[in-house]
Formats: sequence, structure tokens, C-alpha cells
Amino acid sequence: MSRRNFLKNSSVAAAGLISAPLIASCKTETETNTAASEKTNPIRPIAICTWNFENATAKAWEVLKVGGSSLDAVQQGAMIEEADVNNQTVGVGGRPDRDGNVTLDACIMDKDGNCGAVLAIQNIASPVSVARKVMEDTPHVMLAGKGAEKFAYEKGFEKVDLLTEKSKQEWIEWKKTSEYKPIINIENHDTIGILAIDKDGDISGACTTSGMGYKYAGRVGDSPIIGAGLFVDNEIGAATATGVGEEVVRTVGSFLIVELMRQGKSPQEACEEGVKRIMAKNEGRNDFQIGFIAINKKGETGGYCIQPGFTYRTYSEDGHVNNPTESFIKA
Repeated sequence: MSRRNFLKNSSVAAAGLISAPLIASCKTETETNTAASEKTNPIRPIAICTWNFENATAKAWEVLKVGGSSLDAVQQGAMIEEADVNNQTVGVGGRPDRDGNVTLDACIMDKDGNCGAVLAIQNIASPVSVARKVMEDTPHVMLAGKGAEKFAYEKGFEKVDLLTEKSKQEWIEWKKTSEYKPIINIENHDTIGILAIDKDGDISGACTTSGMGYKYAGRVGDSPIIGAGLFVDNEIGAATATGVGEEVVRTVGSFLIVELMRQGKSPQEACEEGVKRIMAKNEGRNDFQIGFIAINKKGETGGYCIQPGFTYRTYSEDGHVNNPTESFIKA
């Protein structure tokens, strides 16, 4: 997926939509009685994700609209992209490392701060589901490599060949001119991070990726690292990251975004501050991409990415744009 697709606004006119470059698709429950809502402040379920993975948020919304938990919503939303062979940055069909092996990373975190993650797992189609099993069925937070794979088999997951013919042929072409050297500025690291609030007002999040294409074998970015690629604090909000994971890890990015919201910043302000801090530490560089999305306990959302500029728009139920604002940052 080209990072420019990150800038595409989707339009879904079902139960209301928030759409933005980083929040590529987002569904919420609409308020039908403004006066009543002001008095009772009802919970409004919402699901948002990075990039324009509309099928993921649509699946999450299916869970939320019938009263399902935010944890189930983010897991099932992430699983949609893991199973999509046309998405070469997540799950089956993901781009391999420089040795031709597809290794996957994922994590998940619930309203109580419970979390689970798998790192560099092979031959398993849904690492986010294994991450949930790590969270619920073990005393650990992370399992890596062969240990994670063995655990998955013990839990009933099937062995799957993750390398599709398309990704294999692209890898073969890459080797012809790459000198076998992984590089940063390539369009193959579009992680999906997904956040949700359910009818009870509880927040959960998930993140899953095949990592940077043609990376060194064993490389792990931010995506499965709690606090870096994903963080949830049910009292405050949640955040998740996308882009070059090394830069997120160095700043414990998603935890930073949530802490900025704790200090009173809006999700949008927090995302902008997080990106700008990373940029300040990389002055003069233009060879990487970084972005965050966030949601707070009120259901407010924000997103920011190091792109020449993007428009953040909130859509009403009928599809009209409300309060458009422009955000610009130079990479």
C-alpha cells in the first residue's frame, strides 16, 4: 500500500464516520437526541485504525454495534487485514525479510492493562490472535520466534505458508539490485493499528504487521512492543503508531501520546507533539515516515503523520464535512 493512500478520505454513510489520513476509517454511534445526550452523556462506541483499512473498521463496528467488547472488536478488525493476501504489510502475503522468510509481529491490550504480544513469529496467519492467547493463557506478555510458534500450535493454530507468489517474486526482484541491504525509505511498512471504545466506555487496542520489508532476519520494530507501537490506559485513552518502528521505539511513542493526553492535550494535539518530538531528534532527515492515531475517553480522535500535509475532517451522518482543519508538517 502506498503511503499516499494514507491521505485518502473514505466515505461511509452508515452510522456516521470520522475519516482522516491517519484515521482512515472510523465508525461511531450517532446521537439521535441532542438534549438527552447532553444530560446523560451516553457512551458512543467507536473504532478507528491507521491507513485506509476500511474493512478492518467495518468488522470492528459489526462487533461494537451489537454490544460486543472493544477487545473483540480490535482483534477481529485486525484479523481481517491479516487474512488479506493483497495487503503485503500484514499477515498472509506480507513481505519477507532479506532471507525470504515472512515473520510477523503483533500485540493486543485491554481495558484493564492486560496485554500480550508475539514477535518474529512464522507460519501463523493471525499473530494478533496468538497475542491474545499469550495475554489470557500465560503469565507472560511476550513470546518470540520459535517459542511463539510452538505456543500457537499448542493452542490449535494451523501452520500456514505466509509467502505468496506475488511477495516472493517481488523479493527476488529486490535482491537483484539491493546488494542484500535492507533500507528504510521504502513503501512497505504500513502497519495496522486499531483502537476501539465499546458501549461500556472501555478502550482496547491491537497492532499487527509483517514489519519492514526485506529487513534483517530477526528485526522487530515497534508494533508488538507495549508502550511503543500500542498503549491503552482506560482512564485516559489509547494510541498506536505506524511507520518506521525504530523511531517509535526510541521515544516510547504510544505511551508518550497517552501521557500527553493525561496532561490535558487533545488526541490531535498529542499526536502532533509526539511526531514533532521525533522529528526534532532527526533534524535534516527525510528518509523515514512516522505517524500516530489516538482516541481519548470522550471518544475524541486525532492523527498526525510526517507528510507534506494533510486534511483532518470529521464527517456527519449525512456525509457533510464539519469543521475541516489543515495540518502541515515538513518531513
